[in-house]
Amino acid sequence: MPEVTRRITIARPPSVVWHQFGTQDALRRWLSSTLTIELKEGGRYRMLGADGVTWISGVVLELVPEGRLVLSWMEEDAGWEHPGRLLIELRATGDGTEVSLTHDGFAGIGTSTWQRTRDAYERGAAKHQVLERLADVVNGVG
Repeated sequence: MPEVTRRITIARPPSVVWHQFGTQDALRRWLSSTLTIELKEGGRYRMLGADGVTWISGVVLELVPEGRLVLSWMEEDAGWEHPGRLLIELRATGDGTEVSLTHDGFAGIGTSTWQRTRDAYERGAAKHQVLERLADVVNGVG
């Protein structure tokens, strides 16, 4: 399945890292300052994407404390027929917590140009460094 994945290890336990997922205000510190979210399965959210132009909306598909946050992911006004998915997972390691961020479902968004969308997300992941912002917030830098 075509996907874009980034990983980072944060030298803190999952319980500490998860504090940055537990409330709308915490998520705003590193994911998007414009985020509005109802943090429960089935809850809706909306935010301005990291590019500062694209509005993203969807629903919380899964919320497992200290484990994972899964969101449907729809670029508004982009012609997508179906959402993609954003999956953020935390895994305890000997060094702290490995956090992975994966965008997938590109082939199912319902556009013939989904490969270009996937490529744009690959470039965006490198440019916007969302997980590095999370690490900075967890470590008290951001």
